[in-house]
Amino acid sequence: MIVAVASGKGGTGKTTVSVNMARSLGSKVRLLDCDVEEPNAHLFLRTDQHEQQEVPIRVPQVDESRCDGCGECGRFCAYHAIVSFGTKPLVFAEMCHGCGGCAKVCPKGAIGETDRRIGVIETSRSENITLIQGRLDVGVAMAPPLIRAVKARLPGAGHAILDAPPGTSCPVIATLRDADYVVLVTEPTPFGLHDLKLAVDMVRELDLPFGVVVNRYGVGDDRVHVFCREQNIPLLLEIPDDRRIAEAYSRGELMVEALPEYRSLFQSLIAKTMLLETEVQESHNQAG
Repeated sequence: MIVAVASGKGGTGKTTVSVNMARSLGSKVRLLDCDVEEPNAHLFLRTDQHEQQEVPIRVPQVDESRCDGCGECGRFCAYHAIVSFGTKPLVFAEMCHGCGGCAKVCPKGAIGETDRRIGVIETSRSENITLIQGRLDVGVAMAPPLIRAVKARLPGAGHAILDAPPGTSCPVIATLRDADYVVLVTEPTPFGLHDLKLAVDMVRELDLPFGVVVNRYGVGDDRVHVFCREQNIPLLLEIPDDRRIAEAYSRGELMVEALPEYRSLFQSLIAKTMLLETEVQESHNQAG
């Protein structure tokens, strides 16, 4: 089962939920930190067996001796990564998504491809957790290609938890695609509710089953709870506003290890996600 942990805004506790779920699972699990612009899951795990692999994307390389400046490549590219004004094309590698379409439409076969490094994938282990995280190179504008490379390390079978980037933009969409269930983390404040609504709209557009975790329960108000009730959204877990949790977090410690009484809460969260995902699959099968 693949569970993605996401949120409409940063700072709600996505990584806290992801790493504590992974540790509480009790069996082998892959934890994929897909927040490749600022990965931080490793801060809470004492890992070993570190491995690193460079990740490139293929960008166009023009053979000017064969190019006649027809401009087909520029007309095809939706991202303006290659343009021609009746002359030899200009390539803006930073804007290229690596789809290879410009090479396919070139009638003269003048466009080849070359590798451009965009980041690295780091793999390490901590007890039952295999941590796989992407780290985007400084100055690289697009995270989705690296996120897809991280997700290519998903197991064919077994459990995986995806720690998504914050927000509702392209990197989040790239992370959530193909997930079996999405856990949306929010906080009981007006800002938390506003961004939760955006995240709910995104997940519904992707047609993925989901539920909500309320972090720092006890501050703010009950508007998040009212919204979930009115929208028939499962409320999976409430993590209390406990100073001891913040202290453990500041020391880089897992909540379920520093405060073992919280382990049962995350085990309950895992059980609920598995049950709800199964119910959704059965419902889809019956409808089909």
